[in-house]
Amino acid sequence: MNPLRTTCIDRARNDVQDCLVIGGGINGAVSAAAVAGNGAKVTIIDKDDFASCTSQESSNLAWGGIKYLENYEFPLVWGLCKSRNHLMDSYPAQVQEIRFFTSIANGFRKPRFLIWLGALLYWFMGRCRTRPPRLLSVSRIRKEAPMVKTDQLAGGLEYSDCYFVENDARFAFSFIRRVLLKGGNAINYMELISAKWENGRWDCALRDHVSGNAVSIKAKTLVNAAGPFADRINSLLNVQSDFKHIFSKGAHIIVPRITKTKHVLTFFASDGRLFFMIPMGERTCIGTTDTRVDNETAEPTDDDVAFLLENANALLSLEKPLTREDVIGKRCGVRPLVVKQTSEVGNVEWTALSRKHEIDLRPEKNMCSIYGGKLTDCINVGEEVAEIIESFGITYFQSLEKWYGEPSAQKRDRFRSEAAKNGLSGDQSSRLWRRYGREAFQILEKIRQQPDTKKTVIADVSKAELLHMADREMVLHLDDFLRRRTRLSLTHHKASLRCEPGLQEAAEILFGKNAPEEIERYFST
Repeated sequence: MNPLRTTCIDRARNDVQDCLVIGGGINGAVSAAAVAGNGAKVTIIDKDDFASCTSQESSNLAWGGIKYLENYEFPLVWGLCKSRNHLMDSYPAQVQEIRFFTSIANGFRKPRFLIWLGALLYWFMGRCRTRPPRLLSVSRIRKEAPMVKTDQLAGGLEYSDCYFVENDARFAFSFIRRVLLKGGNAINYMELISAKWENGRWDCALRDHVSGNAVSIKAKTLVNAAGPFADRINSLLNVQSDFKHIFSKGAHIIVPRITKTKHVLTFFASDGRLFFMIPMGERTCIGTTDTRVDNETAEPTDDDVAFLLENANALLSLEKPLTREDVIGKRCGVRPLVVKQTSEVGNVEWTALSRKHEIDLRPEKNMCSIYGGKLTDCINVGEEVAEIIESFGITYFQSLEKWYGEPSAQKRDRFRSEAAKNGLSGDQSSRLWRRYGREAFQILEKIRQQPDTKKTVIADVSKAELLHMADREMVLHLDDFLRRRTRLSLTHHKASLRCEPGLQEAAEILFGKNAPEEIERYFST
């Protein structure tokens, strides 16, 4: 058993919680962090690992929603750009500006100049915080992006947005870490089975998927942040909502790096939707699809992979076409798109739906449910939920410290200085700071006491990091480590991971005597 997880379970069931959050994706993580940051007793649970559903399947972009300008959703874009800028300010190491390079085909539905004016408007709506857009001629594209096929182009443009330097799941976990630092409880692989509202509180029956035991938790308020599963949770609780979800599947593939540029290459795919080729270190992430589905989870199909490969090959001039053998990894998520409960699903123009969020209030049961949403707007979701929980009668003890954001620049510089004294390179110290924030000091202290722990075990992950993950990050299965605490399963073929020299040692650090079982579990699925 993981000692930290066991402690969280014991604390959660032995004391009435001010708030129980169902769902450990980005919406649940920020909700729990915001409420815990105000001094309330909070427990957050997820039936799988944290951020193991939609929140691990994004394009890793923090963007203001430039595509929503086409539908004239100006207030939404204005708000998302503000949220994006706030993320840049709050997480300078994790959320950074990146240039987007967009090509426009002859005969496209909008003239090139009009699209550039849209990008200029987008820049102004972004408070001019990024580099301004540029209108590109075909000759300029040939010079600056020779890998882009230009024979069918009218021109293009360049503009800025932001991306997550690590990955989406790692960013979501930073809020789980904040819950724990504030004395809250975070429990993965814990599923809500039933709940009853009586005598002014929720009595919740849970199942621990690790031990198989039944667990009971009592809470004064409840937050349904189950993402695509929000409707199912409300049905379980016999709670009516004003909203419901419809689902769109977004699939990506990971291939070897196909361009030298650090730009995100942006195209309009054969179906007219935005299509990205996103730098991912020595890899490129290609996507996304946009397919209506009826279920909360989805897998990339052969047709999805074929669509992505065909569009990439059609849009780029490569030394040799991409084939299925080039696909290193896949990611596929379901976007929960919010509509009114009264909407007839068959009549909804789902391709025009945005990723806005709505929060459904049930004050008579001290409960709220979060619908929709996206990574860019996560801090606003957390703030809104914190206000709602306070309105339900939970007393806050205001902290002078914000519940989100990286530590100050002074602390960052002090960490880098101390890291250099302990033999870490600038890249190593930047990576530790980006991944662990203030807890990077704990890892550095471990390295100071045991200098051999700074050695790399697998990929760029050191022994000190693995020891920290084992103690503080509730890694219960190998997939938790390879897919969410890191992104190794996206950037390495599964077969090559099995041959990684450090895999066995990493598993032994994380799982002790259960390492062989965890390795076998991962590679047998």
